Amino acid sequence: MEAVDSTRAFVKDVKRVVIKVGTAVVTRTGGRLALGRLGALCEQIHELSSQGYEVILVSSGAVGVGRQRLRYRKLINSSFADLQKPQVELDGKACAAVGQNGLMALYDTLFSQLDVTSAQLLVTDNDFRDPEFRKQLNETVKSLLGLKVVPIFNENDAVSTRRAPYEDSSGIFWDNDSLAALLALELKADLLVLLSDVDGLYSGPPSDPHSELIHTYIKEKHEREITFGDKSRVGRGGMTAKVKAAVYAAYAGIPVVITSGFASNSIIKVLSGIRIGTLFHRDAIKWISRGEVGVREMAVAARESSRRLQAMSSQERSKVLLNVADALEASEKLIIAENEADVVEAQKAGYEKSLVSRLALKPGKVASLANAIRVLANMEEPVGRVTKRTELSEGLILEKMSSPLGVLLIIFESRPDALVQIASLAIRSGNGLLLKGGKEARRSNEILHKVITSAIPKSVGEQLIGLVTSREEIPELLKLDDVIDLVIPRGSNKLVYQIKASTKIPVLGHADGVCHVYVDKSANRDMAKQIVLDAKTDYPAACNAMETLLVHKDLVQTGVLNELIVELQIKGVAIFGGPQVSSLLNIPEASSLHHEYSSLACTVEIVDDVNAAIDHIHQHGSGHTDSIITEDHEVAELFLRQVDSAAVFHNASTRFSDGFRFGFGAEVGVSTSRIHARGPVGVEGLLTTRWLARGSGQVVNGDKDIVYTHKDLNLEA
Repeated sequence: MEAVDSTRAFVKDVKRVVIKVGTAVVTRTGGRLALGRLGALCEQIHELSSQGYEVILVSSGAVGVGRQRLRYRKLINSSFADLQKPQVELDGKACAAVGQNGLMALYDTLFSQLDVTSAQLLVTDNDFRDPEFRKQLNETVKSLLGLKVVPIFNENDAVSTRRAPYEDSSGIFWDNDSLAALLALELKADLLVLLSDVDGLYSGPPSDPHSELIHTYIKEKHEREITFGDKSRVGRGGMTAKVKAAVYAAYAGIPVVITSGFASNSIIKVLSGIRIGTLFHRDAIKWISRGEVGVREMAVAARESSRRLQAMSSQERSKVLLNVADALEASEKLIIAENEADVVEAQKAGYEKSLVSRLALKPGKVASLANAIRVLANMEEPVGRVTKRTELSEGLILEKMSSPLGVLLIIFESRPDALVQIASLAIRSGNGLLLKGGKEARRSNEILHKVITSAIPKSVGEQLIGLVTSREEIPELLKLDDVIDLVIPRGSNKLVYQIKASTKIPVLGHADGVCHVYVDKSANRDMAKQIVLDAKTDYPAACNAMETLLVHKDLVQTGVLNELIVELQIKGVAIFGGPQVSSLLNIPEASSLHHEYSSLACTVEIVDDVNAAIDHIHQHGSGHTDSIITEDHEVAELFLRQVDSAAVFHNASTRFSDGFRFGFGAEVGVSTSRIHARGPVGVEGLLTTRWLARGSGQVVNGDKDIVYTHKDLNLEA
């Protein structure tokens, strides 16, 4: 979704940022300074300064701090009789004068511990009426920032002539929120961050469980919909004042984020492009007019589109796939150009070679993907296929029929070709689809998504396939168990484990691809070399590449073990040994016998026989794909029957464990789960079943008047 990406794209150009911290953040209940929060704030500002940002701080809290100190001073100087009299509220300007001194002393102490220098600048409303003052203000701030000094602004409440503590008709600014907005414009800041005691702007009072956090404020949409809660417990304006200041700055061209000053590293997260808090931006209405929707709306739209797709005839669905294939080939140059840009950026960023390898679309890949889609289009219709017909009773026929799962969420890393395979399988199986690719493949994914959705008929809607571009939306997506039916993560072990631990939605996939090749004592020597080399070197980054080579102990004496190791080393494969091989051949020992290298490296170990090989695989494997090389068919059958993996081969490379090579046309991933689908998952793995009954007026009525026949019928009606 282009709109979602745009909401945080501006941060890459931010250099000067104004941060406003409110009284509720600066102080604790009772008026005492919140030392922990202030310390964390100073540490964030120090970190940003070290990264080259110019940081200007606007800090409230002086009046609150001063009031607490003066109350204490008044208390210890009062007689018992004085305390019995009605207490008069303390003079706010006196509180400001006392509190400002203490507040700045604390900032100076905290920043000094971080080797940062700060400067105090007190301003009043009337100052900004003077053009000379504004000119001097800019020069002073420019000088301070050039010296790496953090300017700290506050309204000089002690001498302010403001008639009321809130907004009045004559005010240029009326509190520190509006002062921060004014300074952001005056000092030409690139971003304004308003820190609050809540996570951002909510659709209603934050205490109301029905209120939802608004990620992007659309003035035209939200202005009349939002119900504000109480104002700040200690400050002047609360959220109402923040929203007014944010709208003022945003529509003057300064992006604004309202976020929590209580949350850890909130400012750094904002400047890292992480979607927290509420964003105010003058282009927000353009984003929503281009189709910006929340992830729930995206999932619902995908489901609705999938139902329209299912209503099409088999021939019409096949035609959609053929159009997608043609569109990919027609856009090949543009796709390759965007992919090459991704590869260059990934190399500059220092990504691992295995990731860059998976990222690159090699010559002929687009044509290969298009041909695979055509194979898929010409397959037998998978949706609506009757797999069982039963006569329940005379005139009452029950059918079991294949049916789409609904909406799929696929989270994948690196490989843009996965997007094409997954999208084509979703279309063929009649499912709606949400895709979240890795940031390293952003350009590739966006162009592929654009090309594919352009080939989807308007009668179905391009919302059939949604592209999620923000990583921060994943947690929200994983909560949508009522609209998303299956999650398929394709990527690192860490990604898969995180997804499984974070959702109630069923997850299909594998966490590891620790594939084994076992060379038995009766193996054909040349065949063994050929298969082992292919399994490891054909595509080392693939999840079906060999990671562990197991060799029968008798092949040590015959020299086969040494030959296999030498052949692998000639191909550039780094060899790590299990305990026996490491000791015998004096090679580095593997850090773990359960290790997925995803590169030109593998583990080699010696085993006593086929039973020991099976035990090793069960103990250290991942249940993905394992292969035996042997001429002994009894040993082969034992291995095939007893190895409990998704795919088990005899005299064949593990690299055959692939949806395309299995004849599926494409695959959405490989599953090591035991429920629903196992091994390479093609169209059938994206289907479920439903039951259709055709009767002639039958009723149950306690089963009194019905005779059950439960007769199996031919599948053809």
